[in-house]
Amino acid sequence: VAAHDPEPLKAVITLCSTVDRFADDIHYKGGCLLNENLGWGATMWAYSSRAPDPALRPDWREMWLERLKAEPFLPSLWLRHQTRDTYWKQGSVIEDYSAIKAKVLAIGGWGDAYKNAVPQLVEALPGAKGIVGPWVHKYPHFAIPEPRIGFLQEALRWWDQWLKGIDTGVEADPDYRVYLMDGMRPAAWVSQRPGRWIAETDGATSHLAEKVLHLTDNGLTDDTGTLSSVIQTPAHCGADAGEYCAIWLGPEMPGDQRHDDALSATFDTAPLAADFDIVGAPRISLDLTSDRPQGQIAVRLNHVHPDGASTRITYGVLNLCHRDSPETPATVPCGDVFTVSFDLDHIAYRVPAGHRLRVSVSNAYWPLIWPSPEISSLRLASGQLVLPHRPTTGGDEYVFPPPVTAPAWATETLRAENHVRRQETDMVTGEVSLIIEDDFGKVRDCDHGLIAGSIARERWSIKPDDPLSAKGVCHWTEELERDDIRLRTETHSKMWSDATLFHLTARVEAYENDILIYERDVADSIERHFM
Repeated sequence: VAAHDPEPLKAVITLCSTVDRFADDIHYKGGCLLNENLGWGATMWAYSSRAPDPALRPDWREMWLERLKAEPFLPSLWLRHQTRDTYWKQGSVIEDYSAIKAKVLAIGGWGDAYKNAVPQLVEALPGAKGIVGPWVHKYPHFAIPEPRIGFLQEALRWWDQWLKGIDTGVEADPDYRVYLMDGMRPAAWVSQRPGRWIAETDGATSHLAEKVLHLTDNGLTDDTGTLSSVIQTPAHCGADAGEYCAIWLGPEMPGDQRHDDALSATFDTAPLAADFDIVGAPRISLDLTSDRPQGQIAVRLNHVHPDGASTRITYGVLNLCHRDSPETPATVPCGDVFTVSFDLDHIAYRVPAGHRLRVSVSNAYWPLIWPSPEISSLRLASGQLVLPHRPTTGGDEYVFPPPVTAPAWATETLRAENHVRRQETDMVTGEVSLIIEDDFGKVRDCDHGLIAGSIARERWSIKPDDPLSAKGVCHWTEELERDDIRLRTETHSKMWSDATLFHLTARVEAYENDILIYERDVADSIERHFM
């Protein structure tokens, strides 16, 4: 909206957002198809099927049926735009930052997918300010992991300054306030993240110093050297990536990377002589050859502990057909050396002295991204990693007020929340599956009595030697009860592919008092376009 510059708009607070809807949203990343294109689309398929509250209007049933007939299956829509076309450019403020005249406060979290927009907006917009905490996809006054901040107070300061003309001091705030996370052992769930708040007064990270490291046959070194690694990754590499967009407060963060590292080409530094603070977006550059016209590459920057445990610091992925342009992809020149360069996600992370940095390179990253149609073999000829960094600091460089909030809405728990994430291997077929079960519980509103519940289930499966075996299956249950009326929807979504097509199916079933009153099926096949 701000890019359209409506005259009354004076200020914006944007949280968990993107400046580029193709490159850095929930559909594609680095030109690779994110499995969240199906996962989030399945979520919206479920959310849009929810019944109206029967207490609110007498024609609730007719409204519900119209809703069920009209709701779109969004993964198909998004999958019809596999390049950075006009569909994605509309709404991508990176197209013309100068169109934004309102004052912007941008906020994000390191545990969220939507973090890169914060430093990008700070660098691009005059007067913009940015805050990034350790959080997942939640508001900063109740997000995890802690520490939380007084987000409501920060919002009030911003609105008072730019809407009422009250000098609240926001113009004097540092441009970029971020939480520098201490290195810690890998964990899929943490409630507290040790670290400190740091502040950059002028801009975000583009002015920071850079350290250059080289990928060589001797590891990750200060000096150049020979490199002869071959990348031919089993298709299930990436099982410990965690959720692309951690949001549900379950075990969604990246786990120990040792298993994925064992399936990748890895390059380690010597033990660090001193603490090293990475602040910004590391950049990887590779010279390589491929034996296939399509392919993908994933690069992870990991923190390796003295006992071998491996914590993912940040990562990036690239569809090799998008190496020169996300708008006009082209096949890979088989057998010829070509160069790719791309950024890993922004981060602020301290690697302690005595520990190591590791670059892990793979050409599969399942189930984060959908695999290329063929297994390719990539041969690395040279590689370089550029690390933005700043001098280490002790305590906080900025102190936020503690969070305040209104009393929580009163509910009675009828079924407790429960979140499960597990891996299964079929010892006969070799198929590897990630199973996710998020029971969000069932509660009764203590004020008006409405009962609501929700359960999400996902299964992502692949055979290590067959990228065309990839399959995603999602099933949601949405429940609503009012007095003696029990309403429920069961929504199903599925995706698989062959060498030339993506295939999708979806189904919605609506029940009133356990009697099926509506059902609809959707089926679609969409051509793969350099994907």
